[in-house]
Amino acid sequence: MTGVAVVKKPNLAGKRLAFALAEDRIGHYPEFRDYFRRTFDLDRVGLAEPGFVTAPSGLCYALVFIGRSGEPFPSGLELYAVVDALEPIDDGVLDTDLWAILGWMIEGVGGPWTRRDLEATGRLYRIPAVADAPEKVV
Repeated sequence: MTGVAVVKKPNLAGKRLAFALAEDRIGHYPEFRDYFRRTFDLDRVGLAEPGFVTAPSGLCYALVFIGRSGEPFPSGLELYAVVDALEPIDDGVLDTDLWAILGWMIEGVGGPWTRRDLEATGRLYRIPAVADAPEKVV
């Protein structure tokens, strides 16, 4: 389990969206597009609202879905941390949360993508959020 949960839109008064990650081509793998459409009811909501999740740190993140002319929706996404208006975000917290959110996405999509493959890739690239964690034997 990743410790990530879909939540309703939080109260954004006194908050700002701090950029965390962008993926402009989720259409490379239609399974990801389908997962986001199901999870956030994008066929109904479309571009009107971002999706929101909470991460293990307790921070909330907004997933802003991008549309492009001539491409199925969503064609991309941007991820933002919802933080207090004047507060910086701790890079270590952000990295750990992003890693958890990526794991949540992989688990949700299923199929040929596995959490174990993601973690192996993280160790290969020495991602701090996973590189020091012991490898799990499944």
